[in-house]
Amino acid sequence: MALDEPRDTDNVYDVHGFQFIMDQDFYEKAKPVKVDFLGYGFKISSSINFGPTCSSCGTTDSCCG
Repeated sequence: MALDEPRDTDNVYDVHGFQFIMDQDFYEKAKPVKVDFLGYGFKISSSINFGPTCSSCGTTDSCCG
């Protein structure tokens, strides 16, 4: 998730005062997409499986040992 400006190829969603922007092609690959606010940040869920993640850094790269 990052700050961005909408482009012609984006879907724009206004939800409770927040504007979410997602590329239309990427949305077709990732749907359904769910964004939850957890009080300290956002959690994004989608149908894309990124494999196991590292609990200390949340990525699938070398930080996992």
